Amino acid sequence: MSSHAAVGEKSLSLKEPIGWFAAGSSFRRALRTLSDGAFKLFAHICLEADRRTGRFEAAQAELAKAIGKSRRIVGKYVEELQSMEVCTVRSARNQHARTCFEIRDNYWPYRRTEGVESGNAEVRNSYVEAVKERFVTIGCTIGSFSARDAKLAEDFQRRGIPLETLQHALLMGAVRKYVSWLNGASSPPIGSLAYFSALVSEIQARPLPAGYEEYLQRKIMQLGRAWRSFNSGPYTGRILLRAHEKTGFCTVGVGACEKR
Repeated sequence: MSSHAAVGEKSLSLKEPIGWFAAGSSFRRALRTLSDGAFKLFAHICLEADRRTGRFEAAQAELAKAIGKSRRIVGKYVEELQSMEVCTVRSARNQHARTCFEIRDNYWPYRRTEGVESGNAEVRNSYVEAVKERFVTIGCTIGSFSARDAKLAEDFQRRGIPLETLQHALLMGAVRKYVSWLNGASSPPIGSLAYFSALVSEIQARPLPAGYEEYLQRKIMQLGRAWRSFNSGPYTGRILLRAHEKTGFCTVGVGACEKR
């Protein structure tokens, strides 16, 4: 490194001591995952969110004004933040009330302050809450998270299983469940977090390559739509799993499905 560069780095300082945000790898992940407008909304929420909790509340009109878009378009961006599992959204009762956003752990760079009360005055464990949110929203589970599930999530946390690893296991398991359903397997929805235990070990032994999490999220949306479209009656079709020759990880292709 040149002496000029070293001097330049030493002299760097923030012109504004407050109001900054730690935009690191999670911010880049959102940039790759979201559409331009949804990313703009996400960036605004990040700048305004409580650093202790990752939460922010605003009326739709306030959001529209902040990013220079119509309320209708903002509504679509909010749906995208939720469907891509970037934020947990508690929708307002109407367009004039305030919507509550909580940026999910995979996209929030700060350690949350444990013991901060949520709106219902219950102490929350952000790790368990993130697992619960993923479990009940991936679409192929029973849609509820039991006390036993919460205890198992806490056990994963005590064992030092990174939240990202557990989240990846849930995504992988959901894709495989949808593929089995769409290929004609008869099995009930996933009933407990324990279903994913073996997948946690699998992901630990072989972590997902860069960008694969976003791929799985998109495929869950695609497979979920296919399943909802065709689960009301007999259908024909095929789901193709293609293993990458170098990584061994699979890509999922949805073949043409037609009702009979």
